[in-house]
Amino acid sequence: MNIFSRRSSGVTEEAVLQALSTVQEPELGGDLVSRKMIKDLKIEGSRVSFTVELTTPACPLKDQIERETRAAVLGVAGVQDVAVDFSANVKQRPGLFDKAGIPGVTHVIAVASGKGGVGKSTVATNLAVALAQDGASVGMLDADVYGPSAPLMLNLKNQQPMVQDSKMVPLEAHGVKVISVGFMVPENQPLIFRGPIISSMLRQFLYEVQWGELDYLVVDLPPGTGDIQLTLAQAIPLSGSVIVTTPQDVALADVTRGIEMFKKLNVPILGLIENMSFFRCPHCGERSDIFSHGGAARASKQFDVPFLGEIPLSLAIREGGDRGQPAVTSAQPEAFADAFREVARNLAGRISVEAYA
Repeated sequence: MNIFSRRSSGVTEEAVLQALSTVQEPELGGDLVSRKMIKDLKIEGSRVSFTVELTTPACPLKDQIERETRAAVLGVAGVQDVAVDFSANVKQRPGLFDKAGIPGVTHVIAVASGKGGVGKSTVATNLAVALAQDGASVGMLDADVYGPSAPLMLNLKNQQPMVQDSKMVPLEAHGVKVISVGFMVPENQPLIFRGPIISSMLRQFLYEVQWGELDYLVVDLPPGTGDIQLTLAQAIPLSGSVIVTTPQDVALADVTRGIEMFKKLNVPILGLIENMSFFRCPHCGERSDIFSHGGAARASKQFDVPFLGEIPLSLAIREGGDRGQPAVTSAQPEAFADAFREVARNLAGRISVEAYA
C-alpha cells in the first residue's frame, strides 16, 4: 500500500516531496526523502501532514528537523498549515563482531571509567533514565561488582528479581528495566569472586534475563582497565562505549588507558563525558572550576573521539541519587536535568551515526 495519499487540491505530493528533499539529515547527511525518513504524507486541501522517522527517539536535533521541514513545506505554493509528527526506528550497528546478540536488544552501551570516584554510576543511571524519558525502551545492567549502586540510585534496595520460565524478570524504575549485581548479595557484603566467575555471572545477566524489546541496554562497568573489565568488554556484543571522567589531569591520564582498551577490543568509542565539570553556587550563582575545566573536551580532540558534554558538580545530584530519584527526574535547577538530557541525546545521536552511516 502506498504510504502517500492525496485529496484533490492545488498542492501535490511531488511538490511537497521536492521541498522536503531540500532538508538534510543533520547528523547522517543526505536528505530526508532519499533516506526514506518521510512517512504517512497526507494532503488535505491546504493542510499537509507527515511523519519523520528518526533514527532514535532521543534525537538531539529533533527540534531543528521540525523547524526545517515545516519551513520547507510552508514554502510550497498553496500550503497554509503543516503538521509534523515523529516516530523512530533504532537500527542495530552492522557487523557486531562474532558475539551472540541478546534477543530483543538493539544496542548495548558500556559506560566505563579509567578510575573510580568520577561519578560513572551516577552518569550511567541518569543516561538510562533520560533515554527512557525521551521514549526509548531502555534497560540497565549494573555490572559494577566493586560497588553496585543501582539498587540505591533507583530506589530498588532490598528487592530481588523474580524468576519466570527459567529466566530472571528485571525490576523496573523510572521506565528502565534493571538488573544489578547488588540484587544478588546482601547489602554491604562484598562480592569476592575471581574473574571467570564474574564473567559467567555477567553472561547470565545478559542472556538469562527477560529483557524484552530494548532500544538500549546501558551497562555500568566496573572502574579501571584490569582483567575483569577486559573480560566483561569481550563478553558483551557492544555497540560502543562511553568513558566518564573528571576535568583534572590525574583523572584524564586514566582516560588514555580506557580509550586504548576499547580500541584494542575493536569497540567504538561513542564519546567522553566530563562529570563534576564545574560548580555553580545555588545562592549567589558564582561558578567555580573546582577540578579545573574542559579537560575532557581537550582529550576528545587529542584522541579524536566525540565529546558528549559536561555535567556540573551539584549537591542536588548527589542527594537525588541517595534518595533513589535520579537528577534527570528532578525539576530543581540545581539538579541540572537538562545537562543529563543533552548528553543522553548526544549519545543517542552518536549511536545512530555508527548504525546508519
